[in-house]
Amino acid sequence: MVTFQSLTLQIQHYYANFFGFWSSLSLKVGSKDQLNLRLTIGCSLSGKWILHWGVSYVGDTGSEWDQPPKDMWPHGSIPINDYAIETPFKKPSKDDIFHEVKIDFNPSSAIEAIDFVLKDEETGASYQHKGRDFRVSLVNYLGDDGNMIQAKSSFGKWPDAVEQLPNMVLNVEASCASKNENRRLEGFYEEQPIVKEVSVGNMVNVAIRKFPDAANIVLHLETDIPGDVVVHWGVCRDDAKTWEIPAVPYPPETVVFRNKALRTLLQPTGNGSRAFFTLDEKLDGFLFVLKLDDNSWVNFQGNDFYIPLSSARSVKGQSNSESEETSGKAHADGIINEIRNLISGLNSEKSLQTKVKEAKESILNEIEKLAAEAYSIFRSSTPSYPEEDSDADDAEPTINISSGTGSGFEILCQVFNWESNKSGRWYMELKEKASEISSLGFTVIWLPTPTESVSPEGYMPKDLYNLNSRYGTIDELKDLVKSLHGVGLKVLGDVVLNHRCAHYQNQNGIWNIFGGRLNWDDRAVVGDDPHFQGRGNKSSGDNFHAAPNIDHSQDFVRKDLIEWLCWLREEIGYDGCRLDFVRGFWGGYVKDYLDASEPYFAVGEYWDSLSYTYGEMDHNQDAHRQRIVDWINATNGTAGAFDVTTKGILHSALERREYWRLSDQKGKPPGVVGWWPSCAVTFIENHDTGSTQGHWRFPGGKEMQGYAYILTHPGTPAVFYDHIVSHHRSEIGALISLRNRNKIHCRSIVEIVKAERDVYAATIDDRVAMKIGPGYYEPPSGPQIWSLALEGYDYKVWEASS
Repeated sequence: MVTFQSLTLQIQHYYANFFGFWSSLSLKVGSKDQLNLRLTIGCSLSGKWILHWGVSYVGDTGSEWDQPPKDMWPHGSIPINDYAIETPFKKPSKDDIFHEVKIDFNPSSAIEAIDFVLKDEETGASYQHKGRDFRVSLVNYLGDDGNMIQAKSSFGKWPDAVEQLPNMVLNVEASCASKNENRRLEGFYEEQPIVKEVSVGNMVNVAIRKFPDAANIVLHLETDIPGDVVVHWGVCRDDAKTWEIPAVPYPPETVVFRNKALRTLLQPTGNGSRAFFTLDEKLDGFLFVLKLDDNSWVNFQGNDFYIPLSSARSVKGQSNSESEETSGKAHADGIINEIRNLISGLNSEKSLQTKVKEAKESILNEIEKLAAEAYSIFRSSTPSYPEEDSDADDAEPTINISSGTGSGFEILCQVFNWESNKSGRWYMELKEKASEISSLGFTVIWLPTPTESVSPEGYMPKDLYNLNSRYGTIDELKDLVKSLHGVGLKVLGDVVLNHRCAHYQNQNGIWNIFGGRLNWDDRAVVGDDPHFQGRGNKSSGDNFHAAPNIDHSQDFVRKDLIEWLCWLREEIGYDGCRLDFVRGFWGGYVKDYLDASEPYFAVGEYWDSLSYTYGEMDHNQDAHRQRIVDWINATNGTAGAFDVTTKGILHSALERREYWRLSDQKGKPPGVVGWWPSCAVTFIENHDTGSTQGHWRFPGGKEMQGYAYILTHPGTPAVFYDHIVSHHRSEIGALISLRNRNKIHCRSIVEIVKAERDVYAATIDDRVAMKIGPGYYEPPSGPQIWSLALEGYDYKVWEASS
């Protein structure tokens, strides 16, 4: 018998592109009695770029921005909360290679400075100036009227040139000044380099084979990293992982490095490079790092890669039942590793753009096949029973479900809106409705964030262990969770891990010192958010400017948050979590938190802008859904994500009667549900987009078309509270009943049969047919006999019968 083990490592490395942008200040000739200044910010960067900017006023304290007055907004600008706007860069002419944003302002206004960062529209990444926001001071410019200036338009040296406009003569007319005089106006023209790091995902696969009656282990290492790759390696004999050089034989192209390690040049293959290592079976582990060139090394989060070899020995001599169990687990683990390998390949394909779209489609199809196979293994596996006293006859068996992904048949309900905190007894009100909510067919309930918060809604948390909030007390929360469990519902808590409001000010008057049980200092705050002067490392995501952003790279922060999440599971009884603003920190930290707390179900809010051209949504939203998929992949698939892409596309399709948008270029659903349905949580509304906030309200009167789509399609659908307490309640309940009756799940197969201007139609698992839109569709007669099950305003749903 040959024993075999396989491990796939996903590695992430970066290469930097150096770009440049420039800015200048000049006069803009206005009316005879008015002079405006114009700030021009231009860039020579490829891709789509956005200026994220705000202003500061004379006398302001602190570093917070204000939203500029509307008369300063260039065309195409959109507001971002109440502190900034975003303006797309545009070419001055079709043939121009540069993009510009021009901001006009009156020098007599009270505006002291313009603050901005550059934002990459495709990735959502922001670029600052030496870790700070760019700032253009306006207070030193003259405010007299004028009508002529000679401006400079050439670029000069790049990227390090810093030049000043020559002195410019301003002629002031007698009617506009107390006397004729020439005044000197100083402008500027400055260029700055921008470094854009591009993430590249690659795979390292390590397979270990143990042959019967042999004293050696054969380790096969393979990678898809292009070019010459050197493995710097050694072995160890104990848990201390002390490096040593093993006995011969060695692979070809191996040299000894300082009598401490070996270096082997991997041999090229068709898709990368590889090597075979013959090792003594008595060794405990194989240690290595990868050397790409003299300055580039790849390791595992700052540590050596470590491959345990002792597990290959332990397989020998096991019983048949143990062997079968290990074989089944190895098969399932192998499938999971293959999926991770394919996802890494997909990331590499996107970043390096070396494969065609057909290759991407092939990878995605293979991922879904493997996921379905792993899912079938789980569904058919024998349940495991906990060790309990023999008289515990009523104990239910525990089925091991993959952490964070549930069973695949979940239907989620968000049971609060933006106003729910105002009653002061929301938990008790929900307890009274527990049976009613369960009767509609939901399986998972999403509760509001429970922590003490500066804002009454709960999204500005302060003391994480204080669960007395505007929604009720901690005891009322426990009572509610127990009641929901009693009617068969799983419960998600809403947790905010990205930011936290401080209890105290530091010596500079900045709120960045925390109290309560987690009494962190300013090391817990990221170091690149100028608003809160943290001493932590650079943020691993986008900063949320309203509160201190937490530095998850700190060991003490991760340890404390893991303990808190486990406490919520054990003390409150949460079955999982909804994660707020996950754009703010790396998904790999989410993986650590979920691996430790083992939720039944978890979903992250990764919300950013879709792709638009001149105010109209692009048909191809692959870049947008790719960012969400990248985040899910960073969590190692331990959490799903809200399918913001699908919501946005539904908006345009229904508002503009453009139902053709609901099919991508390959004839598949165009959102995350079309690429990774098992991790896509579809929705049409929530407390941010709807309710009294209305940041992105679903098209009015078309809500049931949206629910007819998400409740019949794959993915995990989420229903908003406001809709189940409205006149939509009975229709939503009927759609949920139909979904459950036909066993539609997160990986159900959807076939789009029509996607035209006024109608979209599809079949799901060959058991359900549906259409939305005013156009005509009836499922054709054939092997199935279709009967109309549900009908409403511009939607119909049919069921197949044998």
